[in-house]
Amino acid sequence: MKVSEISQILNHWMPTSIAEDFDNVGLILGDPECLVTNILITLDTTIEVVDEAIKKDCNLIISYHPIIFNGLKKVTSKSGYVEKSIIKAVKNNISVYAIHTSLDNHPEGISYFLAKKIGLKNLSILIPKNNELDGIVTGMGIIGKLNQPKGENAFFDLLKTKLNIKYIRHSKKINKKISKVSIVVGSGSFAIKNSLDSDVDAFITSDLKYHNFFEADNKAILVDIGHYESENHIKLVIKEFLNKKLPNFTLLLSEENVNPVKYY
Repeated sequence: MKVSEISQILNHWMPTSIAEDFDNVGLILGDPECLVTNILITLDTTIEVVDEAIKKDCNLIISYHPIIFNGLKKVTSKSGYVEKSIIKAVKNNISVYAIHTSLDNHPEGISYFLAKKIGLKNLSILIPKNNELDGIVTGMGIIGKLNQPKGENAFFDLLKTKLNIKYIRHSKKINKKISKVSIVVGSGSFAIKNSLDSDVDAFITSDLKYHNFFEADNKAILVDIGHYESENHIKLVIKEFLNKKLPNFTLLLSEENVNPVKYY
C-alpha cells in the first residue's frame, strides 16, 4: 500500500477536519506515492525514533504529536532536534503522519480511551465543539462515573494501578467521595472551570502549574498524572486499530520514545 492509502485510512478514523486550528496533523513529511514497508508508532518523532525506524526498516512513522508544530524558518543539521529529525527522515525516505488533536477532539479519542482504562461509565464530552462528525458531537475531554464511589486515597491507588504510574500531583484533599470524573489528556488546565462547572469530584489531566491547584477551591480534586503518562496508552490504541485495517503489515511500537521527564 502507498503512504497516501494509509493516510486515507487514518483520516477516515480520526479526521484532520476536527483537529484544532492551531495544530498540524495529517501527512507532514514524505512522498504520498511511496510504498510502505513497515510502520512505527510513536508519541513523538525524535531523532532516536527516526534512527529506530531506519534500523527496523519502517518507512512510515505514525506519531501522536506532530514533528513540525511551529513555523520553521530554516532546517539545518546545526538546529534543534526537530530539524535534525526532519533531515534524517527525508534523507532516508521516511514519511511521518501525525494525529494529535484529531484524537483529542474525537468522541472516542484519547481522553475516551483513558476513561475506559480507569473504568469510567456513562461517558460524554466535557467541552463540546460546534462542528459535528457524521452527526456525532466532537470536543475536548470526557466526563464519566465510577461504578462505585471511592475515597480519595483509593481513587489515587486506582489511577496508579490502572495507568502504571508511580507519582501523582494533586490539589489538597477535601474528604470527598470520588464518583464523577472528568479527563483531559495532555495539558488541560484550560478545562478546570469546565470541570468544576460540571460538578465533578475529580479532574484528571497534566501540566498543572502551582496556581492552578488553588483553582480547585475545595470543590473537586485536581489530579496531575504527568503529560507522557496521560498519553502513553494511545500508541496501543493506534496499533489495535491498524491491526484490523492492515492485518498484513508489520506494526511496531517505538522502544525509543520514552518519557523525557526523569525523577530522582
